[in-house]
Amino acid sequence: QVQLVESGGGLVQAGDSLRLSCAASTRTSSTYFIGWFRQAPGKEREFVSAITRGGVTKYADSVKGRFTVSRDHAKNTVYLQMNSLKPEDTAVYFCAAGRRFADEVLGYEYWGQGTQVTVSS
Repeated sequence: QVQLVESGGGLVQAGDSLRLSCAASTRTSSTYFIGWFRQAPGKEREFVSAITRGGVTKYADSVKGRFTVSRDHAKNTVYLQMNSLKPEDTAVYFCAAGRRFADEVLGYEYWGQGTQVTVSS
């Protein structure tokens, strides 16, 4: 069982930056891929980014060039650096752990509780 806890969300203005953290309860680096998803009110949960055990990354087109995912194996933590935030980035952000390098919700087994990111214009 893997427990994930997100933190770092908040209320910012357009153009600002935030860094989200996803702390895992157990050692995930040797076993799991980590993904970031987000869900805005009334919308489906959508893929944002993912990172492999070796540090290979992928991003949704909507965040490419603005968001950067990284992981610290020693701390069992994955980060999502979000720059040049836009109002349309407003959502609850979730991290998830799975055994596939997936960009879909069904590819992940364990989920955090989410952290709210609100970007004002």
